Amino acid sequence: MALGTLALSVMAQENREADSLRHHFGRQQVAPVSRQPGTQYADTLDTGNPGVKVVLYNNGTYRYVKDPSVVAADSVFTECWDTSNVNPYREAPDAIPDRFSLWVVDTLDSYVCPNQTRPRSLFGYRHGRRHQGIDLPYPTGTPVPAAFDGKVRISDYIGGYGNLVVIRHANGLETFYAHLSRRDVNSGDWVSAGDIIGLGGSTGRSTGPHLHFETRYKGAAFDPSWLIDFETGTLRHRLFKIRGWYFNPNQRYVQNVDDEDEIFRTDEEDRLLAEEQAKKEAAARAAAEAAAMKYHKVRSGDTLSGLARKYHTSVREICRLNGIKETSILRIGQRLRVR
Repeated sequence: MALGTLALSVMAQENREADSLRHHFGRQQVAPVSRQPGTQYADTLDTGNPGVKVVLYNNGTYRYVKDPSVVAADSVFTECWDTSNVNPYREAPDAIPDRFSLWVVDTLDSYVCPNQTRPRSLFGYRHGRRHQGIDLPYPTGTPVPAAFDGKVRISDYIGGYGNLVVIRHANGLETFYAHLSRRDVNSGDWVSAGDIIGLGGSTGRSTGPHLHFETRYKGAAFDPSWLIDFETGTLRHRLFKIRGWYFNPNQRYVQNVDDEDEIFRTDEEDRLLAEEQAKKEAAARAAAEAAAMKYHKVRSGDTLSGLARKYHTSVREICRLNGIKETSILRIGQRLRVR
């Protein structure tokens, strides 16, 4: 084998090994950082890298962090930057690539779960209206932490969101924190994961105290559960592998059968898996609906109003279920659905 060919072969092998390590590191889950109550910044020290600082805390601990002034200069914090428009992106969701990856945290970034709990209201359609995030139980007055490092784009009272804070992160993701009783940050502020951005509440279109949490990329919302396991509080992966169909308003998180095999799955396999899960859910809903159905065989003397009273429903509902009018004449032996 010629020397040049051997060198290329070695380089290719090294690239494959590096890629394997990259995937292995990227697929690792991340536990939220835990800061002791009362811990505050004490000092900041320079390092040999102008983009990295050492932050000292008053309890004697320290950690390396990215210098906000360097990170904030990235174009991601200037493109489509709007401090009042919830979705400033002109790009349609279908313009987003079918498959791409984003580093969510690395060795210098940290992560804090907004609230380790079981989500109360999930992503998708709710009462005929699109619900673009999830609702986490959150008592009024409870401090709300930023999930990741980033720059505050919106801190304002926005319609149904009530008091809303939107943070844009260096990878292009944005996180939304809505229904706050108080906002403690302003547009343009740089925050680190765990910094308190406000207090839980029930402002805007809300039926009770909770935190409405959204994750978006270029304005398109996806189920935050693809990114965070809220019941354990862990970040599912450091490297977030995104599929275009995540942005489908009906697509909720689907538990992977095998996380290792998932790395090598094709988009087609992902789509088929999601479709299969959707079919199972549709079948379960249909079975539940079928079990709740009730029919009545018309007898002599039966009337629509009498059947409505008997089955605790309304004449209008019986007519809707059977495609008939309130003036329709019932026939003896006719089979009517009453529920």
